[in-house]
Amino acid sequence: MSEVERQFEAAIARYKDGAPASELIPTFKEICQRAQKSSAAWTCLSWLYLLDDNPPSAYKAAQKAVKLNPEDPQARINLAIAMLEMGKKGVRPHIELAQTIVAAVAELRQEVLENFADGHQRKPEWPTLKRVQQWVLGG
Repeated sequence: MSEVERQFEAAIARYKDGAPASELIPTFKEICQRAQKSSAAWTCLSWLYLLDDNPPSAYKAAQKAVKLNPEDPQARINLAIAMLEMGKKGVRPHIELAQTIVAAVAELRQEVLENFADGHQRKPEWPTLKRVQQWVLGG
């Protein structure tokens, strides 16, 4: 395991232990600089920016994540949330692709479900998250 991978795993562990997004953003920014082709790192960074009420930065990070891995439903979800919070158009294709992927891949569906639950726990009154969750998962 490389130094960057160890740093990524340690940062994920800190997140799971409840560290606030604002505390983790600098670490993930550094990871993204060191591993610029890591879609997972960019997806995490975009999520942290969303939790920290910074949609423009979340949008930029999510765009990079989607470019690196167009099939990642979480990157698409993060991008859609950021776009909605910024009043941007063009959300539907990202939602539709995320719907298709989570319907086809049970493991990714489970991951997305856990991320929605985590988002609701960390930011309980987040109407955009609720909207996107309904679109992606139905109900």
